[in-house]
Amino acid sequence: MSMTVEDAAAPREARPTPSIPDNVLEQFSMKGKVVVVNGSSEGIGFAVASAMAEAGGDVALWYNSNNAAVAKSTQLAEKHNVKAKAYQVEVSDPAKVQQVISDVVRDFGKLDVFIANAGMGNSKGILETSVEEYRKQMAVNVDGVVYCAKYAGEVFKRQGSGNLIITSSISAHIVNVPLDQPVYNATKAAVTQFGKCLAREWRDFARVNIVSPGFFVTKMGAEPRVINEAHRMAVLGRQGDVKEIKGLFLYLASDASSYQTGSDVLIDGGYTLP
Repeated sequence: MSMTVEDAAAPREARPTPSIPDNVLEQFSMKGKVVVVNGSSEGIGFAVASAMAEAGGDVALWYNSNNAAVAKSTQLAEKHNVKAKAYQVEVSDPAKVQQVISDVVRDFGKLDVFIANAGMGNSKGILETSVEEYRKQMAVNVDGVVYCAKYAGEVFKRQGSGNLIITSSISAHIVNVPLDQPVYNATKAAVTQFGKCLAREWRDFARVNIVSPGFFVTKMGAEPRVINEAHRMAVLGRQGDVKEIKGLFLYLASDASSYQTGSDVLIDGGYTLP
């Protein structure tokens, strides 16, 4: 049965406004919420996990090979009086992702926010990139986000609520210079568009937003060959410190952003300004 113009334009009853605190600082509280952050052993991922714990949230730190997350989860729990636990997960393995999401729900009782932050870089042109390197990059940066979204989304739908945040990159918006990195850039463009599509697909039970960082001082930040461009192109003339991205993720994870979904938020010191 086809939809007529009249059907499409039929009046729609407004959904109720969510019950959130009037006080803006209370809106940022994560107390009572369970958050998964993958790729959280160091860099942006650990900064984000720290932000969630500092705001009172219980945190599941996912890591692949860097088990520093195990000790760091204990430190977060003791310092901020929250529940924190580390899980080893290879995000390109869908069965493992599904199992560990189930483990998190079992251990914490629910899942409120999933932050898909795990990723890998590769600054090579396509002619210098092997097929195996291409497949690995796609498996981690794209397939990993898809698997995490799929299985976290099943939990969100079952609960009737949820919040997915995808870490993308300014590389989804620009062609990087002076190094060519078409595969990496394409992976980030893919997950950015994927997140926007999920914001509509999940409109009845979850919010989805994307964060696109510029150059931050991490292992995946500007390498020596591009450090000059990172400083020259950013209006602020420097790379970001990871503590400067914590507030953005907290905003998107918290009730403070309850009317925000489908957004791709750039945080790059003005690097991508025309």
